[in-house]
Amino acid sequence: MSMKSGALYLIAILSALLVMPGFAEQPAPADTVRAAIDADGKQRIQILGGSYFFMPKHIIVKVNVPVALSITRESGIVPHTFVMKIPESGIMLDESLSTEARTVEFTPTAVGKYRFYCRNKLPFFQSHEEKGMKGIFEVVP
Repeated sequence: MSMKSGALYLIAILSALLVMPGFAEQPAPADTVRAAIDADGKQRIQILGGSYFFMPKHIIVKVNVPVALSITRESGIVPHTFVMKIPESGIMLDESLSTEARTVEFTPTAVGKYRFYCRNKLPFFQSHEEKGMKGIFEVVP
C-alpha cells in the first residue's frame, strides 16, 4: 500500500467514525433549567462551576417557593466563587466554590432576572465573569 493510499484509507475510516450515531455528537447540557418543586415543597437546583463557566447558565424558579441551591466546582487549582444578589428578597450570596457540594437555602420573594457570577480576577487580566463565568437566575410568578 502506498503512502497516499494509506492516508486515504485512514481518512475514510475516520470519516466513517465521525458519522456514526453518538460518536461525534454528545448531547450538550441544557443551558436553561426550570426547577421542579419536590415533595417537600422545595425547588432544588445544582450548579457546577469550572474553567470559566457555570452550568446551567440560566435557572428559572418560582417566586415565594423555597430554593435549595447546591453549588460545586470541577476539580482544578483555579479558585472560583458564586455571587448572587437579590436585594429585593434579602438574598446576598457570596460563596467560595469547592469540589464538595455546598447547599444554600433561601426563598426568593421578588420576580425578576438576577445575575450570578464569579467575582475572582487576577490583576491585569480579565475577570472570571468577563471570561464567561456568569448566568441568569430568573424568578417567575
